[in-house]
Amino acid sequence: MLSANQPLGIDQCNCSAMRKASRQITRFYDAHLESVGLRITQFLTLAALDEADGATVNALAERLDIERTAMGKMVGFLERDGFVTIKPSPADGRVRIIELTDEGRRLHERAAPLWRDAQQEFERLNGRTNVATLRQSLREIVVGDLPAVSSGD
Repeated sequence: MLSANQPLGIDQCNCSAMRKASRQITRFYDAHLESVGLRITQFLTLAALDEADGATVNALAERLDIERTAMGKMVGFLERDGFVTIKPSPADGRVRIIELTDEGRRLHERAAPLWRDAQQEFERLNGRTNVATLRQSLREIVVGDLPAVSSGD
């Protein structure tokens, strides 16, 4: 019978280790944001929209590395809840631009300190230098013939 800590050959799988770490870190950030009703993917979407002053679904999905259909669904929920608006681009009416509403901006402002707390706690738990090295190492990972797409801090 399999136990939670039983060593397995799959423990050497790079993908498994990354997925496990990703899920654990996601839960950590989700727990910090829970009091404002956001998950980390929603917070990052609001943060990106706040910094960029609007974006298309495709641009957001690419920038945050979220499947386009999943991003479209999440943006739909954010629109339903009054945190974003979706309107035609002035340059091309076929393209839809997503922007924060005033309520979305206020939600982002309430959530940002919680996200900063998560950042600080993660660094405290893992060491500031280790975390900075981890982010840099993840930016340098090559998958297949192409480097992983990521931006700087």
